[in-house]
Amino acid sequence: MKRSLRGLLATAVTALLISGCATQSPSVVDRMAGEDAGRLLDQAEQQAPGQAAQSRLEAADILAQQGQREAAFEAASAVEEGELSDRDRVRWALLFSELGRALDDPRAVLRATQVLDDELPMSGDAQQTLRERAQWARGAMDQPGRSQASLPELEGQSITRIMVALPQSGPLSNIADTLSNAMRQHASIRDGDVQLSFVDASQHSMDELYRRAEEMNAQLIIGPLDKEQVSRLEQQSDVPVPTLALNYGSNAQNQASRLFQYGLSAEDEARQAARRAFEDGRRQMSVMVPDNDWGRRVGEAFWNEFQGQGGEVTNAVRYNPSNPVSNAVQTALNVSGDRAQLGNIDALFLLALPEYARQVPPTMDYYYAPDLPIYATSHLNEGSRERRLDQDLNDVMFVDIPWQIPDAAVGGPEALPFYQSYEALSGEGDASLFRLQAMGVDAFELATRLSDLSSIQGFNGATGELTIAGDGRIHRELPWARFQNGRPGPILTPGLLGD
Repeated sequence: MKRSLRGLLATAVTALLISGCATQSPSVVDRMAGEDAGRLLDQAEQQAPGQAAQSRLEAADILAQQGQREAAFEAASAVEEGELSDRDRVRWALLFSELGRALDDPRAVLRATQVLDDELPMSGDAQQTLRERAQWARGAMDQPGRSQASLPELEGQSITRIMVALPQSGPLSNIADTLSNAMRQHASIRDGDVQLSFVDASQHSMDELYRRAEEMNAQLIIGPLDKEQVSRLEQQSDVPVPTLALNYGSNAQNQASRLFQYGLSAEDEARQAARRAFEDGRRQMSVMVPDNDWGRRVGEAFWNEFQGQGGEVTNAVRYNPSNPVSNAVQTALNVSGDRAQLGNIDALFLLALPEYARQVPPTMDYYYAPDLPIYATSHLNEGSRERRLDQDLNDVMFVDIPWQIPDAAVGGPEALPFYQSYEALSGEGDASLFRLQAMGVDAFELATRLSDLSSIQGFNGATGELTIAGDGRIHRELPWARFQNGRPGPILTPGLLGD
């Protein structure tokens, strides 16, 4: 049974008394009974940010005491919590998270409980309460069939006016240029009435970009591309214009309504590899990932997913790509003398770029482990048909986007999604950019489908089968392939890997 707001306020007050924080403005227990929430909210409109946040918090407290949950929730949602003192941020988090839970809004609860990451001074009871509410919110977001993501203002419309806000200068400009060109070409091939307006995101702040979008009467924005910008957006409660970001934020969940996130996530690939390995009967895995932030994130994604399935990671190696491959393989396979000790290893998960990856199977052969299955991400597949070099990857199983492994496609290359665009873009030369071109095509397709979110569930795109999670993040499920005679071939049925 859900706790009452009266119970919430008692918990909040107790937590504040226990925390022993410094004295400050009147709280819920000592405010004059006749103080007017409406007056406080009016004052907030004229006050500096810090004072406005305080006034809105006090108003939300009053409204909550009066049993006006929706009004209290609205006031608390408008609080710029970063402007509050540490003590009042805890007050706000306890109040807003309880209101969010009472109103069945897990996004709001996740926003409130993010204060746990900031190590604010608070009592153990307050920490436990916020942790429990965060756990509830994550569970609620993950419920099958439940999607908090929605765009009611676009439902039933054809999306024809899109602003593409990607950087035309700076470190991400080459990526942005590849994505933009792919969108243009695909839009031309589709021959529809979608108008793409390109704006240089490197010359404007996000606030300015949203103003430009509103002035242009754009229905939707594609962008930003920068991970830090996406991370900031996803901590807001809302964005001014429906937005399809081309990257994922770094927070556990996207909290902003009307914000959708799509990209070529290596973590998605690692989680898929973990599920596949478990389906194939592997229960004890060794892991090899690079010793950098990318390797850490992808390795953790595999580890958590595999353990969640019921498996165990028995060995984990973070290797230096500049060091000899044998160093990492010896540790990953428990090499003793000149022989791998595989008593507690069923298979290996490998995250590596082609030059490094090609050295791993021969090194495993040298240590008498030629038959140990290897599961990998797309990053070892250069895609440039280096058949002689890729002979060393024979029998390695990996996921990749449909466009990158056309020979593994059911029905052959002609059955690939958006085959005309595939033909046009695949002839442009640089194989290292082909996945980004496919991503540009799918970004265009996703954007035009956001008026009907159900059309995205199970959508077969150039970059995989796409689904949308409850928090607006779009995930990919990729086809499997295995190198055979230096070329990717199909793997169609779990458990039939010819071990």
